[in-house]
Amino acid sequence: MTVGLLDIAAVGLSYVLGSLPTGLWLGLWLKGVDIREHGSRNIGATNTMRVLGKKLGVTALVCDMAKGLASVVLVARLGNWDYLPLACGLAAILGHTFSIFLRFRGGKGVATSAGVFLGMVPLPTLIAVAVFGGVVAVTRMVSAGSVAAAAVLAAAVFVFPVSLAVRAITVVVAVLVIVKHRSNLQRIIKGEENRI
Repeated sequence: MTVGLLDIAAVGLSYVLGSLPTGLWLGLWLKGVDIREHGSRNIGATNTMRVLGKKLGVTALVCDMAKGLASVVLVARLGNWDYLPLACGLAAILGHTFSIFLRFRGGKGVATSAGVFLGMVPLPTLIAVAVFGGVVAVTRMVSAGSVAAAAVLAAAVFVFPVSLAVRAITVVVAVLVIVKHRSNLQRIIKGEENRI
């Protein structure tokens, strides 16, 4: 099936939706705090929680996941291209990590990726979420849980009956998440990583 204007519009809308820096805006609007100036200086849910507290951290987490999930299950319905949910999901993740509102800078894409893959491959995603929770519980390091979950998700999609395209994009996103955590990995090796 060919790609139409509605398909292109849906991908663009997903990118913009993913670009919404919810943690940053919550801090600016409700607390007058720019979370990029505190903690890890990241705009994601973990730093939002660290700087603004649990309630706003959880709010940012839910919103970031919702951006990915909505792109896959709602925005993708605007068009008819067979690969549109996958394209919209990838666009949302890229939007979060390279936000149009932040001069193409952004977060590490973990929560938004979780929302995307929850909508496309729920069982592998739930396995990855369980691994995330286990690793964080043991190490108290969100970064370690995120990297482990990304690796497990990339492996899990080869166990379940999903398409080659989904497997390929899952691996690409997992690599992106791990690369975005390279400074965290260096701190983990040195024993200097922040704990929750």
